[in-house]
Amino acid sequence: MGFLRQKWYVAAWADELPAGGRLARTLLGEPLLIWRAGDGRVGALADRCPHRYAPLSLGRCDGDTITCGYHGLRFDLAGACVENPHGPITAALNVPSFPVVERHRVLWIWMGDPDRADPATIPDLWFVDAATEHSWSKGYMHTAAGHKLLEDNILDLSHADYLHPDTLGGGALTRTRARVEERGETIFVEWLAVNERPMPVFAALMPSPEAPVDSWTSVLWHPNGVMVLRAGATPTGMAWESGLDSWNAHIMTPETATTTHYFYCNCRQYRTDDAALNAAMAAGLRAAFEREDKPMIEAQQRRLGARELFDIRPALLPIDTASVRARRLFDRLCADEAAAAGTN
Repeated sequence: MGFLRQKWYVAAWADELPAGGRLARTLLGEPLLIWRAGDGRVGALADRCPHRYAPLSLGRCDGDTITCGYHGLRFDLAGACVENPHGPITAALNVPSFPVVERHRVLWIWMGDPDRADPATIPDLWFVDAATEHSWSKGYMHTAAGHKLLEDNILDLSHADYLHPDTLGGGALTRTRARVEERGETIFVEWLAVNERPMPVFAALMPSPEAPVDSWTSVLWHPNGVMVLRAGATPTGMAWESGLDSWNAHIMTPETATTTHYFYCNCRQYRTDDAALNAAMAAGLRAAFEREDKPMIEAQQRRLGARELFDIRPALLPIDTASVRARRLFDRLCADEAAAAGTN
């Protein structure tokens, strides 16, 4: 199976692209040039001049136009050629462009039919908008692994008990049976643990680090690689509202079949003005993702090579239920999209 095209994908954090800034990034196998004009508008074009396919990202940005550095053709934010120093401007000189929407501190790009690009279908990351300066952190991690392997990693969080024992582990996720539910084009998985040992990152913030807690962890998977993860804990028997709660996004945008742009953020609902805690949480998550998750999943991809995991019939465990259902749903959506394209 290939990529889903008729979806919104995260192309970048919005602040990666200041006014006048540009970014060359490959998404879904397509090299792109994304740049922001001085008035804040963002354009996304195929990163190739139609003349000799020189990368436009090696050209010059002037406000709301980009000039090819090879022969001087100039294009606007929509990809229309607005200057040809060598002759008339024709439709053949236009560059493919892609709709971009800025929302939830993110730049979303539509890689499919532009007439179907409905911003109402962008996943709701409300918690990013609600976060204050010291209650949220974000990161980006280029990963030499396919997006499905990274999504598997979040859909089965029992790995935290083994890969992140000193931060995000603790054993409760392994001992708790996950509930998995298909919701339209999404998969929801939830772990509810009662009277359990807290994960280390929460234990230090509890009234008594050794006391048992009730904890909740859930993941909502979208087929465009957007995953919303909620995690929290409260002293056993206490209401969720009195405990620690956080909302997170893990976003896997395919670069190629075996490389992925991994965007993530953490939004706390507790001690929201604590800058020192925020910095410590950001550093801890960055270490867990970059030093623990990333090396393991990249090694997994190297063992697989160009093969899909399910094509070699891996041994499956009960903890794989959510990832199996997500993969099957993704493949079904890809097949439906391909069938629809074949009838047009």
